[in-house]
Amino acid sequence: MEIIVVGGGAAGCFGAIAAAEAAPQAQITLLEAAPAPLGKVKISGGGRCNVTHHCFDPALLVQHYPRGGKALRGPLTRFQPRDTVAWFDQRGVRLKVEGDGRMFPVTDDSATILDCLLGEAQRLGITLRTRCPVQAIAPLGDPAAAPFRVTLRSGESLRCDRLLLATGSSPQGHRLAQALGHTLIPPVPSLFTFNVRDKALQALAGVAMDPVAVKLTVTGAKPLSQTGPLLIPHWGLSGPAVLKLSAWGARLLYDQGYRAELTVNWLPGQPLEALGDHLQTLRQTAPKRAIARQSPVPIPRRLWQYLVARSGLAADLTWANLPKVGLHRLLEELHRGRYPVAGKGAFKEEFVTCGGVKLAEVDFKTMASRRCPGLFLAGELLDIDGVTGGFNFQSAWTTGWLAGQALGSTSPQPASGGS
Repeated sequence: MEIIVVGGGAAGCFGAIAAAEAAPQAQITLLEAAPAPLGKVKISGGGRCNVTHHCFDPALLVQHYPRGGKALRGPLTRFQPRDTVAWFDQRGVRLKVEGDGRMFPVTDDSATILDCLLGEAQRLGITLRTRCPVQAIAPLGDPAAAPFRVTLRSGESLRCDRLLLATGSSPQGHRLAQALGHTLIPPVPSLFTFNVRDKALQALAGVAMDPVAVKLTVTGAKPLSQTGPLLIPHWGLSGPAVLKLSAWGARLLYDQGYRAELTVNWLPGQPLEALGDHLQTLRQTAPKRAIARQSPVPIPRRLWQYLVARSGLAADLTWANLPKVGLHRLLEELHRGRYPVAGKGAFKEEFVTCGGVKLAEVDFKTMASRRCPGLFLAGELLDIDGVTGGFNFQSAWTTGWLAGQALGSTSPQPASGGS
């Protein structure tokens, strides 16, 4: 049996390995268009590789997928983060858990993961071919057997009995899937930062707060909320709280041209009334102190000075001279500051898309196509995406493993229709 895997990312590589383990006698070829495989694995997590997330309950795990969570519920009962940890551990790669649940190799080096995967592929006799973009895929012969002809951009033609398409967010991969009968949900970006055109805010680049409660309001839609770390880069707002909002609101934001309003509660752990009482006491305890001089709440001094200025208060105004209307504006900025979102920035470490192959056209027990016999699909090519934290890689490991197991099965995998 000859198997071709198109796409040398996390899902494709893991799928090829799983297929080789399930069918040791099969001839497996892994085709990657780039000069080297596993490009996203290499750069993820700042070069440390956020392999998965320390959440071992599938019912909770699926809640971290804005799209595809329902479809993944079954697959995650068969291969979940606990299985990912065990898989790498059995091959000498130990993972560690960080405070937010993200899991990395103990080496803090993505090369550890690359070396493990590529080492396994080599050990199992998988043929890896890089710089081999696929131009076309055509089913041939008996529909029950479904052999394929795979034509490379170079003009070379290959044949296989079964094929795994795991091309990530590649437009060419989308075209190949459509040519094989699949419906494509138009891809749009997910996991991105927010541009805020406020030079004074941008001047705070490097300031971080944790936790912060944020609410995203997009015209014509129910507001979305998240709580977590927030980072101020030189173009606006970022950090896990913002990235999660971008994932859940990906299509809404796209439809509105990335124009929205972000409401920020810088002190979610302090009720508004209690915070007001605390600031009021400063009239007596520090009447001559300039309000902007020192932050009376757990907020970095630079950010506090920015919020004081944003409240319309003079830098030399003292607590004794703070009018009620000024106190009200300051409390509003601390608990309900409004920031117009004027566009999206990049999150280069983990570029993810919302959209892909329609999930109803895939059998999630095997990842087999319901439209094309002998074809399997895995990874980000599907209309599945998770929030930041290792969830997208886990989806790749899970769908890749299921596809590989089915690819290596001796029983036929016929298409069975689909809506």
